[in-house]
Amino acid sequence: MSVGWSLLPELADLPVMVSSRPVLSLLATYVHNLDPVIFGINEKIALRWYGLSYVVGFVAAYYILTRLARKKLWVVGPEKVGDLVTYTALFGVFLGGRLGYVFFYMIPERGWGVIAEDPMIIFKVWEGGMASHGGILGIMVFTLFYAWRNKLSWPGLGDGIAIVAPLGVFFGRIANFINGELYGTTTAASNWWAVKFPKSLFEKENAENLQLAIQQAAISSEEVGAITATLKQDNYEYFHVTGEAFEKILEIGRRDPEVLKALADHTPARHASQLYEGVLEGALIFAALYAVRVFLPRLAHGVISGCFFISYAIFRILVENVRQPDAEKIMGVTKGQFYSFFMIAVGIGFLIYAVKSKKGLSASRE
Repeated sequence: MSVGWSLLPELADLPVMVSSRPVLSLLATYVHNLDPVIFGINEKIALRWYGLSYVVGFVAAYYILTRLARKKLWVVGPEKVGDLVTYTALFGVFLGGRLGYVFFYMIPERGWGVIAEDPMIIFKVWEGGMASHGGILGIMVFTLFYAWRNKLSWPGLGDGIAIVAPLGVFFGRIANFINGELYGTTTAASNWWAVKFPKSLFEKENAENLQLAIQQAAISSEEVGAITATLKQDNYEYFHVTGEAFEKILEIGRRDPEVLKALADHTPARHASQLYEGVLEGALIFAALYAVRVFLPRLAHGVISGCFFISYAIFRILVENVRQPDAEKIMGVTKGQFYSFFMIAVGIGFLIYAVKSKKGLSASRE
Protein backbone atom coordinates (compact mmCIF):
# COMPACT_ATOMS: atom_id res chain seq x y z
CA MET A 1 0.00 0.00 0.00
CA SER A 2 1.55 3.31 -0.99
CA VAL A 3 1.50 6.47 1.04
CA GLY A 4 1.53 9.83 -0.73
CA TRP A 5 3.08 13.08 0.38
CA SER A 6 2.27 16.49 -1.10
CA LEU A 7 5.05 19.05 -0.71
CA LEU A 8 4.55 22.57 0.53
CA PRO A 9 3.89 25.39 -1.99
CA GLU A 10 7.51 26.48 -2.15
CA LEU A 11 8.47 22.94 -3.19
CA ALA A 12 5.47 22.35 -5.42
CA ASP A 13 7.55 21.86 -8.54
CA LEU A 14 9.05 18.69 -7.10
CA PRO A 15 7.21 15.37 -7.62
CA VAL A 16 5.11 13.71 -4.95
CA MET A 17 7.10 11.22 -2.94
CA VAL A 18 5.60 7.76 -2.69
CA SER A 19 6.93 5.23 -0.24
CA SER A 20 5.82 1.95 1.25
CA ARG A 21 6.74 3.43 4.64
CA PRO A 22 5.84 7.02 5.54
CA VAL A 23 8.82 9.13 6.61
CA LEU A 24 8.00 11.97 8.99
CA SER A 25 9.05 15.31 7.61
CA LEU A 26 8.36 18.88 8.64
CA LEU A 27 8.40 19.79 4.95
CA ALA A 28 5.57 17.51 3.89
CA THR A 29 1.83 17.19 4.36
CA TYR A 30 0.53 13.66 4.58
CA VAL A 31 -1.92 12.82 1.81
CA HIS A 32 -4.44 10.21 2.87
CA ASN A 33 -4.64 7.33 0.41
CA LEU A 34 -5.32 4.33 2.63
CA ASP A 35 -7.59 1.62 1.26
CA PRO A 36 -10.64 0.93 3.48
CA VAL A 37 -10.75 -2.64 2.12
CA ILE A 38 -8.31 -5.22 3.49
CA PHE A 39 -9.22 -7.70 0.77
CA GLY A 40 -12.33 -8.29 -1.28
CA ILE A 41 -13.98 -11.14 -3.13
CA ASN A 42 -16.07 -8.77 -5.25
CA GLU A 43 -17.46 -5.23 -5.05
CA LYS A 44 -20.09 -6.20 -2.46
CA ILE A 45 -18.26 -8.83 -0.40
CA ALA A 46 -15.07 -7.61 1.27
CA LEU A 47 -13.28 -7.48 4.60
CA ARG A 48 -13.01 -3.85 5.64
CA TRP A 49 -11.00 -2.13 8.34
CA TYR A 50 -14.20 -0.63 9.74
CA GLY A 51 -15.75 -4.04 10.31
CA LEU A 52 -12.52 -5.42 11.71
CA SER A 53 -12.36 -2.56 14.21
CA TYR A 54 -15.63 -3.74 15.76
CA VAL A 55 -14.39 -7.32 16.01
CA VAL A 56 -11.13 -6.26 17.65
CA GLY A 57 -13.02 -3.97 20.03
CA PHE A 58 -15.41 -6.70 21.17
CA VAL A 59 -12.62 -9.25 21.59
CA ALA A 60 -10.61 -6.77 23.66
CA ALA A 61 -13.70 -5.98 25.74
CA TYR A 62 -14.30 -9.68 26.41
CA TYR A 63 -10.70 -10.26 27.48
CA ILE A 64 -10.54 -7.25 29.81
CA LEU A 65 -13.97 -7.78 31.37
CA THR A 66 -13.19 -11.45 31.97
CA ARG A 67 -9.96 -10.42 33.67
CA LEU A 68 -11.79 -7.93 35.88
CA ALA A 69 -14.49 -10.47 36.71
CA ARG A 70 -11.95 -13.11 37.75
CA LYS A 71 -10.28 -10.60 40.06
CA LYS A 72 -13.72 -9.74 41.49
CA LEU A 73 -13.48 -6.20 40.18
CA TRP A 74 -16.89 -6.34 38.50
CA VAL A 75 -20.39 -7.31 39.56
CA VAL A 76 -20.66 -9.94 36.79
CA GLY A 77 -19.14 -13.40 37.11
CA PRO A 78 -16.55 -14.50 34.52
CA GLU A 79 -18.82 -17.24 33.18
CA LYS A 80 -21.40 -14.65 32.12
CA VAL A 81 -19.06 -12.22 30.35
CA GLY A 82 -19.20 -13.86 26.92
CA ASP A 83 -22.99 -13.74 26.64
CA LEU A 84 -23.15 -10.22 28.04
CA VAL A 85 -20.59 -8.86 25.57
CA THR A 86 -22.39 -10.56 22.66
CA TYR A 87 -25.83 -9.23 23.58
CA THR A 88 -24.46 -5.78 24.35
CA ALA A 89 -22.79 -5.72 20.93
CA LEU A 90 -25.98 -6.71 19.11
CA PHE A 91 -28.67 -4.82 21.00
CA GLY A 92 -26.61 -1.98 22.39
CA VAL A 93 -23.82 -1.03 20.02
CA PHE A 94 -25.19 -2.08 16.62
CA LEU A 95 -28.90 -1.47 17.12
CA GLY A 96 -28.41 1.65 19.22
CA GLY A 97 -25.65 3.02 17.01
CA ARG A 98 -27.64 2.54 13.83
CA LEU A 99 -30.93 3.88 15.20
CA GLY A 100 -29.02 6.80 16.66
CA TYR A 101 -27.60 7.63 13.23
CA VAL A 102 -31.01 7.30 11.58
CA PHE A 103 -32.89 9.50 14.07
CA PHE A 104 -30.12 11.92 15.08
CA TYR A 105 -28.59 12.51 11.65
CA MET A 106 -30.26 10.84 8.65
CA ILE A 107 -33.87 11.92 9.19
CA PRO A 108 -33.06 15.51 10.31
CA GLU A 109 -30.85 16.00 7.23
CA ARG A 110 -32.76 14.03 4.57
CA GLY A 111 -36.31 13.93 5.95
CA TRP A 112 -38.72 11.07 6.62
CA GLY A 113 -39.04 10.50 2.89
CA VAL A 114 -35.83 8.49 2.84
CA ILE A 115 -37.45 5.98 5.22
CA ALA A 116 -40.69 5.92 3.25
CA GLU A 117 -38.81 5.16 0.02
CA ASP A 118 -36.76 2.36 1.54
CA PRO A 119 -37.72 1.24 5.09
CA MET A 120 -34.90 -1.33 5.06
CA ILE A 121 -32.33 1.46 4.93
CA ILE A 122 -32.61 1.53 8.73
CA PHE A 123 -30.80 -1.81 8.86
CA LYS A 124 -28.28 -1.24 6.05
CA VAL A 125 -25.30 -0.77 8.34
CA TRP A 126 -22.92 -1.82 5.55
CA GLU A 127 -23.80 1.38 3.67
CA GLY A 128 -22.34 3.43 6.51
CA GLY A 129 -23.85 5.39 9.33
CA MET A 130 -23.33 4.63 13.02
CA ALA A 131 -23.66 7.23 15.78
CA SER A 132 -21.48 6.93 18.87
CA HIS A 133 -24.07 8.72 21.00
CA GLY A 134 -26.70 6.29 19.74
CA GLY A 135 -24.46 3.35 20.60
CA ILE A 136 -23.94 4.66 24.13
CA LEU A 137 -27.68 5.18 24.56
CA GLY A 138 -28.33 1.67 23.24
CA ILE A 139 -25.84 0.21 25.72
CA MET A 140 -27.53 2.09 28.57
CA VAL A 141 -30.96 0.74 27.67
CA PHE A 142 -29.78 -2.85 27.22
CA THR A 143 -27.66 -2.94 30.40
CA LEU A 144 -30.57 -1.49 32.37
CA PHE A 145 -32.71 -4.39 31.19
CA TYR A 146 -29.92 -6.90 31.85
CA ALA A 147 -29.33 -5.57 35.37
CA TRP A 148 -33.06 -5.73 36.17
CA ARG A 149 -33.37 -9.24 34.73
CA ASN A 150 -30.38 -10.55 36.71
CA LYS A 151 -30.94 -8.46 39.86
CA LEU A 152 -27.64 -6.60 39.56
CA SER A 153 -26.65 -3.06 40.37
CA TRP A 154 -27.07 -1.15 37.10
CA PRO A 155 -24.38 1.42 37.96
CA GLY A 156 -22.10 -1.43 39.05
CA LEU A 157 -22.72 -3.24 35.77
CA GLY A 158 -22.14 -0.01 33.90
CA ASP A 159 -18.78 0.54 35.60
CA GLY A 160 -17.32 -2.46 33.79
CA ILE A 161 -18.85 -1.50 30.45
CA ALA A 162 -17.59 2.07 30.90
CA ILE A 163 -14.02 0.82 31.18
CA VAL A 164 -14.04 -1.05 27.85
CA ALA A 165 -16.33 1.27 25.88
CA PRO A 166 -13.45 3.69 25.15
CA LEU A 167 -11.61 0.83 23.43
CA GLY A 168 -14.45 0.58 20.94
CA VAL A 169 -14.23 4.33 20.41
CA PHE A 170 -10.47 4.07 19.84
CA PHE A 171 -10.62 1.29 17.25
CA GLY A 172 -13.65 2.87 15.58
CA ARG A 173 -11.92 6.23 15.16
CA ILE A 174 -8.81 4.56 13.74
CA ALA A 175 -11.09 2.89 11.19
CA ASN A 176 -12.70 6.27 10.44
CA PHE A 177 -9.24 7.63 9.69
CA ILE A 178 -8.42 4.71 7.41
CA ASN A 179 -11.71 5.30 5.59
CA GLY A 180 -10.83 8.98 5.19
CA GLU A 181 -14.14 10.04 6.76
CA LEU A 182 -15.24 12.27 9.64
CA TYR A 183 -12.19 14.45 9.05
CA GLY A 184 -11.55 17.81 10.68
CA THR A 185 -11.73 21.43 9.65
CA THR A 186 -9.14 23.01 7.38
CA THR A 187 -5.76 24.07 8.73
CA ALA A 188 -2.50 25.42 7.30
CA ALA A 189 -0.61 22.86 5.23
CA SER A 190 2.58 23.96 7.00
CA ASN A 191 1.35 22.48 10.29
CA TRP A 192 3.04 19.15 11.00
CA TRP A 193 -0.27 17.60 12.07
CA ALA A 194 -2.08 18.55 8.86
CA VAL A 195 -3.52 15.82 6.64
CA LYS A 196 -5.01 16.05 3.15
CA PHE A 197 -8.10 13.91 2.66
CA PRO A 198 -8.85 13.67 -1.10
CA LYS A 199 -12.30 12.34 -0.23
CA SER A 200 -13.14 15.85 1.06
CA LEU A 201 -13.11 17.06 -2.56
CA PHE A 202 -16.57 15.54 -2.94
CA GLU A 203 -17.97 18.05 -0.43
CA LYS A 204 -20.18 20.72 -2.06
CA GLU A 205 -17.92 23.48 -0.78
CA ASN A 206 -15.01 21.98 -2.76
CA ALA A 207 -16.84 21.62 -6.10
CA GLU A 208 -14.44 23.96 -7.90
CA ASN A 209 -11.37 22.14 -6.58
CA LEU A 210 -12.91 18.80 -7.54
CA GLN A 211 -13.23 19.91 -11.16
CA LEU A 212 -9.63 21.12 -11.29
CA ALA A 213 -8.32 17.95 -9.64
CA ILE A 214 -10.17 15.64 -12.04
CA GLN A 215 -9.09 17.62 -15.09
CA GLN A 216 -5.46 17.46 -13.94
CA ALA A 217 -5.72 13.75 -13.15
CA ALA A 218 -7.30 13.00 -16.55
CA ILE A 219 -4.28 14.50 -18.30
CA SER A 220 -1.82 12.21 -16.53
CA SER A 221 -3.92 9.04 -16.40
CA GLU A 222 -5.72 7.26 -19.23
CA GLU A 223 -7.84 5.43 -16.66
CA VAL A 224 -9.13 8.68 -15.20
CA GLY A 225 -9.58 10.04 -18.71
CA ALA A 226 -11.76 7.07 -19.58
CA ILE A 227 -13.90 7.74 -16.50
CA THR A 228 -14.33 11.43 -17.26
CA ALA A 229 -15.34 10.55 -20.83
CA THR A 230 -18.43 8.84 -19.40
CA LEU A 231 -19.45 11.82 -17.25
CA LYS A 232 -21.96 14.42 -18.35
CA GLN A 233 -20.79 18.02 -18.73
CA ASP A 234 -22.74 21.27 -18.55
CA ASN A 235 -22.33 24.39 -20.67
CA TYR A 236 -19.32 25.41 -18.61
CA GLU A 237 -17.68 22.01 -19.23
CA TYR A 238 -18.07 21.04 -15.58
CA PHE A 239 -18.17 17.32 -14.95
CA HIS A 240 -21.20 15.94 -13.15
CA VAL A 241 -19.19 13.61 -10.93
CA THR A 242 -21.05 10.71 -9.38
CA GLY A 243 -20.05 9.10 -6.11
CA GLU A 244 -19.21 5.86 -7.91
CA ALA A 245 -16.95 7.62 -10.41
CA PHE A 246 -15.18 9.54 -7.66
CA GLU A 247 -14.51 6.35 -5.68
CA LYS A 248 -12.93 4.82 -8.80
CA ILE A 249 -10.68 7.86 -9.19
CA LEU A 250 -9.65 7.61 -5.53
CA GLU A 251 -8.82 3.94 -6.08
CA ILE A 252 -6.63 4.84 -9.06
CA GLY A 253 -4.91 7.46 -6.93
CA ARG A 254 -3.89 4.81 -4.40
CA ARG A 255 -1.67 3.16 -7.01
CA ASP A 256 -0.85 6.03 -9.38
CA PRO A 257 1.40 8.77 -7.90
CA GLU A 258 0.48 11.27 -10.61
CA VAL A 259 -3.24 10.93 -9.95
CA LEU A 260 -2.60 11.19 -6.22
CA LYS A 261 -0.60 14.36 -6.81
CA ALA A 262 -3.41 15.84 -8.92
CA LEU A 263 -5.89 15.20 -6.12
CA ALA A 264 -3.50 16.48 -3.45
CA ASP A 265 -2.75 19.70 -5.33
CA HIS A 266 -6.38 20.78 -4.97
CA THR A 267 -7.19 19.24 -1.57
CA PRO A 268 -7.15 21.51 1.49
CA ALA A 269 -5.16 20.37 4.53
CA ARG A 270 -7.25 19.41 7.55
CA HIS A 271 -7.10 18.32 11.17
CA ALA A 272 -7.08 14.54 11.61
CA SER A 273 -9.90 14.84 14.14
CA GLN A 274 -10.52 11.09 14.02
CA LEU A 275 -7.10 10.50 15.59
CA TYR A 276 -7.66 13.23 18.18
CA GLU A 277 -10.88 11.52 19.22
CA GLY A 278 -9.30 8.09 19.18
CA VAL A 279 -6.57 9.19 21.58
CA LEU A 280 -8.63 11.43 23.88
CA GLU A 281 -12.06 9.75 23.92
CA GLY A 282 -10.59 6.28 23.52
CA ALA A 283 -7.09 5.41 24.67
CA LEU A 284 -6.75 8.08 27.37
CA ILE A 285 -10.13 7.46 29.02
CA PHE A 286 -9.62 3.68 28.91
CA ALA A 287 -6.20 3.91 30.58
CA ALA A 288 -7.49 6.26 33.28
CA LEU A 289 -10.64 4.26 34.12
CA TYR A 290 -8.84 0.92 34.10
CA ALA A 291 -6.23 2.31 36.50
CA VAL A 292 -8.96 3.66 38.78
CA ARG A 293 -10.69 0.27 38.85
CA VAL A 294 -7.49 -1.61 39.69
CA PHE A 295 -6.04 0.80 42.26
CA LEU A 296 -9.35 1.85 43.85
CA PRO A 297 -11.33 -1.40 43.77
CA ARG A 298 -13.87 -0.43 46.44
CA LEU A 299 -15.22 2.68 44.80
CA ALA A 300 -18.98 3.04 45.03
CA HIS A 301 -20.98 1.77 42.06
CA GLY A 302 -21.49 4.51 39.50
CA VAL A 303 -18.28 6.48 40.01
CA ILE A 304 -16.53 4.98 36.99
CA SER A 305 -19.67 5.24 34.86
CA GLY A 306 -20.06 8.88 35.83
CA CYS A 307 -16.42 9.63 35.06
CA PHE A 308 -16.77 8.01 31.64
CA PHE A 309 -19.82 10.02 30.63
CA ILE A 310 -18.36 13.32 31.78
CA SER A 311 -14.85 12.82 30.36
CA TYR A 312 -16.11 11.49 27.02
CA ALA A 313 -18.51 14.41 26.68
CA ILE A 314 -15.87 17.02 27.54
CA PHE A 315 -13.36 15.62 25.04
CA ARG A 316 -16.06 15.31 22.37
CA ILE A 317 -17.16 18.92 22.88
CA LEU A 318 -13.55 20.09 22.58
CA VAL A 319 -12.65 18.06 19.49
CA GLU A 320 -15.87 19.09 17.74
CA ASN A 321 -14.27 22.54 17.42
CA VAL A 322 -11.80 21.15 14.87
CA ARG A 323 -14.06 18.49 13.36
CA GLN A 324 -15.90 19.16 10.10
CA PRO A 325 -19.29 20.36 11.41
CA ASP A 326 -22.62 18.78 10.55
CA ALA A 327 -24.79 20.47 7.95
CA GLU A 328 -27.24 21.52 10.65
CA LYS A 329 -26.61 22.84 14.15
CA ILE A 330 -28.77 22.81 17.27
CA MET A 331 -28.93 26.04 19.28
CA GLY A 332 -25.68 27.22 17.75
CA VAL A 333 -23.63 24.11 18.54
CA THR A 334 -22.89 20.96 16.56
CA LYS A 335 -25.05 17.91 17.09
CA GLY A 336 -22.12 16.10 18.68
CA GLN A 337 -21.70 18.90 21.21
CA PHE A 338 -25.45 19.16 21.85
CA TYR A 339 -25.84 15.46 22.65
CA SER A 340 -22.68 15.55 24.77
CA PHE A 341 -24.25 18.05 27.17
CA PHE A 342 -26.85 15.40 28.02
CA MET A 343 -24.03 12.94 28.66
CA ILE A 344 -22.55 15.31 31.23
CA ALA A 345 -25.92 15.44 32.99
CA VAL A 346 -26.11 11.62 32.99
CA GLY A 347 -22.56 11.42 34.35
CA ILE A 348 -23.39 13.80 37.18
CA GLY A 349 -26.44 11.66 37.95
CA PHE A 350 -24.26 8.55 38.31
CA LEU A 351 -21.88 10.40 40.65
CA ILE A 352 -24.75 11.64 42.81
CA TYR A 353 -26.07 8.08 43.03
CA ALA A 354 -22.61 6.83 44.04
CA VAL A 355 -22.26 9.41 46.82
CA LYS A 356 -25.71 8.66 48.22
CA SER A 357 -25.69 4.86 47.94
CA LYS A 358 -22.04 4.18 48.88
CA LYS A 359 -22.60 0.67 47.54
CA GLY A 360 -19.45 -0.93 46.17
CA LEU A 361 -17.94 -4.25 45.20
CA SER A 362 -18.01 -5.53 48.76
CA ALA A 363 -21.62 -6.46 48.04
CA SER A 364 -22.43 -9.88 46.61
CA ARG A 365 -22.19 -10.26 42.87
CA GLU A 366 -23.73 -12.53 40.24
